Amino acid sequence: MTKRFVAIAGNIGVGKSTLTGLLSQRLGWEPFYEAVADNPYLADFYQDMPRYAFHSQIFFLSRRLRHHRRLLDFPGSVVQDRSVYEDAEIFARALYEQGAIVERDYRTYRELYEVLALFLPPPDLVVYLRATVPTLLHRIAQRGRAFERNIAPEYLDQLNRLYAAWMHGFALCPVLTIPSDELDFVHNGAHLDLIVRKIEEKLSGKEEVVFS
Repeated sequence: MTKRFVAIAGNIGVGKSTLTGLLSQRLGWEPFYEAVADNPYLADFYQDMPRYAFHSQIFFLSRRLRHHRRLLDFPGSVVQDRSVYEDAEIFARALYEQGAIVERDYRTYRELYEVLALFLPPPDLVVYLRATVPTLLHRIAQRGRAFERNIAPEYLDQLNRLYAAWMHGFALCPVLTIPSDELDFVHNGAHLDLIVRKIEEKLSGKEEVVFS
């Protein structure tokens, strides 16, 4: 069988990890989940963002690149919770816009990211879960993670804007956009079936894949 590499992208609370697990079970693919707990700068970052934002993002980038390499070397098909591109295109960019990363450091970060990304084969498909801020806030509240309680709607809106801009210019591989406000793939089996079918269609080379 042909090895497939699918990355699940999207904002905080949109359901990336959940969809990663469901696709893994349904398709028999190996799941690769985002790991952030071992970042040695994270506690300092939350205490003093301007001082530690650059250090924290460099760590995340190096870890994500290593993760990307591991899943490329995995012999079977894989589904990834959050892509390597989102660290740079979304979260580091957001910190730069907020003034937590100064321009000199941001340019250095971008140079490193862009050079390293040249050597990484892209996924076969990026599945972009898109949702409005009210939906994201509702799902964040439902999962009840203490460290997410203070996420501001304005921050989620900023990330949504950056995701839209990134997706508009992304051309490394095909993208399947899933309108997640209207789909409940956790509780509705028919919705999950629809997503699986659309992913398979996109991987088979079908140009126009529309949810209906």
